[in-house]
Amino acid sequence: MGKWTGVQLSTLLKEVKVQPAARFVVLHCADTFDGTPYYKSRDLVDAYHPQTILAYAMNSQPLSVDHGAPLRLRVERQLEYKQAKYVTCLEIVTVLSGIGQGKGGYWEDVVGYDWYAGI
Repeated sequence: MGKWTGVQLSTLLKEVKVQPAARFVVLHCADTFDGTPYYKSRDLVDAYHPQTILAYAMNSQPLSVDHGAPLRLRVERQLEYKQAKYVTCLEIVTVLSGIGQGKGGYWEDVVGYDWYAGI
């Protein structure tokens, strides 16, 4: 278990003034699988939750590549596989249909994982 340090995702969303029609945050990541870019998405309810952070440190040390540097999404109300690593870009969208296969994430598109995996 680690002590995560980061910025609340809600802080960033407030700075960019999310449009009222927006419903999702898409996190684009540096990694690819068989040439397919990796991504995850969260609805704005989870994105604005105070425990949702973009982590840049773990256990008082800068985040290592093994743990998802440069940034790692931490959504404490979601299962671990929903914690996107190597985050390079955020995109605010109204629908997911134009990204990947439109199911909300790489594993949702490829394997059929459930989009929401709360605990």
